[in-house]
Amino acid sequence: MSKKSVRVAHWTPGRLRLKIAHAKGDLERLHALAQAFDRIPGMENVEANPLTGSLVLTYDPDRHVEILRDFERHRAKIEGRFHRPPPTEIDSFANKIESEAEFLAQHSAGVRLAVDFCKRLDREIKIASGNNVDLKLLLAGGIIAATVLEIGATAATPVWVTLSLFAMNHFVELHQHPVKPAAFGP
Repeated sequence: MSKKSVRVAHWTPGRLRLKIAHAKGDLERLHALAQAFDRIPGMENVEANPLTGSLVLTYDPDRHVEILRDFERHRAKIEGRFHRPPPTEIDSFANKIESEAEFLAQHSAGVRLAVDFCKRLDREIKIASGNNVDLKLLLAGGIIAATVLEIGATAATPVWVTLSLFAMNHFVELHQHPVKPAAFGP
């Protein structure tokens, strides 16, 4: 286990115990980490134990997927391996739709039901696929499949070729790692 390792010692829905090897005995570091985790939406309580180098996170289990996504982002920062690809236009568009849906859900019970249904469906898809597929990906794939089936492979410019190239290009962009510039000088 590396010096900067963070591992899940125990997990049940709504409660997560993290062991942070490099924070054992370091109350200041654990307190800083606890504050970072406490800022995650849906987090209810964060307890730090410097004797064991652990954090106990109590959170809203209905926001499980969001919490784990944010946890992974924080864990990457702690371990010094944080890399987040730059946001794309699709990300900003999806964020706008999500924030608008949340706004509307605050003012309508029907919209709240629809938003909650979509979030639960997204969470179940992520859990079933090991967090490899989400609702956005399935919807995009469904639209592509419907387009190919509707227009067919006999179109003048096969749409499936264009869509395949588009999808492959974005797949490659999402999985690129940043290149560190070479150091010059004496």
